Amino acid sequence: MKVVVSGASGLIGSALVPALTAAGHEVRRLVRRKPQDASEIAWDPAAGTIDAGALARVDAIVNLSGATIGRRWTDARRREILDSRVDTTALLARTAAALDPSPSVLVCASGAGFYGDRGDEILTEASEPGIGFLADVVCAWEAAGDPAREAGIRVVNLRQGIVLAKEGGALDRMLMPFKLGLGGRVGTGKQWWTWVGLDDVTAAYSFVLGADLSGALNLSAPNPVTNDQFTKALGKALRRPTVFPLPAFASRAAFGQMGEEMLLGGQRALPARLLDAGFEFSAPTIDVGLARALA
Repeated sequence: MKVVVSGASGLIGSALVPALTAAGHEVRRLVRRKPQDASEIAWDPAAGTIDAGALARVDAIVNLSGATIGRRWTDARRREILDSRVDTTALLARTAAALDPSPSVLVCASGAGFYGDRGDEILTEASEPGIGFLADVVCAWEAAGDPAREAGIRVVNLRQGIVLAKEGGALDRMLMPFKLGLGGRVGTGKQWWTWVGLDDVTAAYSFVLGADLSGALNLSAPNPVTNDQFTKALGKALRRPTVFPLPAFASRAAFGQMGEEMLLGGQRALPARLLDAGFEFSAPTIDVGLARALA
C-alpha cells in the first residue's frame, strides 16, 4: 500500500514507519518544514494547508499527530493538546474526502482517556464516554474524522493506553527515579493503568490497515494492571525496591488536573474488538511488556 504518516518522528511514528517499510509498503511522511526529498509531503495544520496533490492515489493515511499530554496542563497547554489533535485530524479527513480516488482508510491515534476515570469497571468499545478533560479531547478528536466517514472512507480510531517504550513516553520518565530506588505507587495504587507494548502498537496499526475494521478500537494489552501492580512489576524488572509512594495530595500539587486524571485516575480497558478480529498480542502481560521495553 501507499501510506502517508503524520507524526512520523514521534514515539510511535519512529517505530511504525520502518515497520511498514519492512513489510513492503511505500511510506511518505507529512512534515511541517520544506520537504527534503520525495518521501516527504508539506503541510501546516495550524494554517489548514496541505499539499493535496502529493496525496493523489494514496491508499491509506495514518495520523499520529498530537502534543504530549504528560506535562502540567495550563490553559495554553490544554488548548495545544486539543488543537494539535483536532486540527490535524480534521485537515486530513477533509483532504481525504476531496481526493478522487480517495484513500481506502484513515487510521487515527486516539486515547483510552475517552472513558474517563471509571474505577474497577471493565471497559470495552461499547462503553460510554467518561467525564474529564481527556474524555472531552478524545470525543472531539474522533469526531474530527467525520468528513472522511461521510465520504465513505473507512476510519479507525485506536484508543491507546500507556505505550511502553524505553526511550520516550511515560515509561521513559519513570525510569530514573525507579532506577535510583525512589519509585513507588501513586496514591492508593488501586487505579487501573491500561498499557500496551510498542511492538504491539506498530503491529496493530499494520493490522488495521488491511483488516475490515472501522470505528473505535481499544489498543491496549488484554491484561491491564493497577498502578500498584505496575509499580511492583517495574521494580522487579529493574531489580530495585519500590517503597517511596507518591501521595495523592503531592500528585495534585505537582501536576494539577493532569495528575488527577492521568496518575490518580485510570481505565480498565480491554481490546475486545482487536481480539475478536484475530489480533494476537506479543506482550499480553505486564512482565513481558516491561521486559521487551527495557531490553
